[in-house]
Amino acid sequence: MRKLKILIIDDEPDIRDVLKITLEGEGFEVYEATDGVDGLEKVHKTSPDIVILDYKMPRMNGLEVCQILKKDILLRHMPVIMLTGKGETQDKVMGINAGADDYVVKPFDPQELVARINMIVRRSTRDLDANPLSRLPGNVTIMSEFEAAIKSGKPFAICYIDLDKFKSYNDTYGFEHGDEVIRESARIILSTVMEKGNKDDFVGHIGGDDFVCLTTPEKSETICKHIISDFDKIAPSFYNKEDRERGFIAAKDRQGNIAQIFLISVSIGIVTNEYRTISHAAEIGEIGAELKKLAKSVTGSNFVRDSRRNT
Repeated sequence: MRKLKILIIDDEPDIRDVLKITLEGEGFEVYEATDGVDGLEKVHKTSPDIVILDYKMPRMNGLEVCQILKKDILLRHMPVIMLTGKGETQDKVMGINAGADDYVVKPFDPQELVARINMIVRRSTRDLDANPLSRLPGNVTIMSEFEAAIKSGKPFAICYIDLDKFKSYNDTYGFEHGDEVIRESARIILSTVMEKGNKDDFVGHIGGDDFVCLTTPEKSETICKHIISDFDKIAPSFYNKEDRERGFIAAKDRQGNIAQIFLISVSIGIVTNEYRTISHAAEIGEIGAELKKLAKSVTGSNFVRDSRRNT
């Protein structure tokens, strides 16, 4: 079982030392940041499960950091505990209003803080089986959403979204750059669905470079077109100048041979119950895999919609 990651953002070295020793002793993986600006950078690099955030810091205070985190569509579910040397009620109110999940006043009992952390992590895990990289709901929630859609009897469309050439990119540029591609892809997908879809549409992260969104049939193609458009605009920025200008990288293909691999693109398969009866969530996965394979047979970003009828 992987260790839960905690990021401590505090400008006081003594506080960081106490917290690091205590939390590592409890089995957590601990990262540190010395101020708000450094903290935001570390959030994106380490993808912590929880943030312990000091209220008063140089360059950017905890209130500002918390507000930025809670406005980010991929980070808003990440729990934040606010620390401060101030005990005034107004400061607590401001911290909670900024989105903090809990508030602890210095000096504090480290073991009490550990108890609070464990409580918040349990609550967060229960409420959202989030992918640790994208913070989007994972497979447990995805299957639950699929089953609910089938049970409702209403028309639905499920878009299976997959990045093309991602393995070659990851092998060439490394996992840190690959993780950033995944995060940016998640942002594009979630932002598009929020803007172009219905208010109760769903976005999930199957794992790796595979995502899904659950919407209605009439919205599905518009969503796919905008995801492809936005992704194709940003994809070149993932590469260095030389690779970007020539339009490919030299990397091993799936057979292990060195080949010219085009820039990352996105393939989408749209599974819908408009024309066929779907009675089990497993059918959705089987149809989605088939459609993605068909979409990937075309060079560049593309989507394929299933319009076959029951036979």
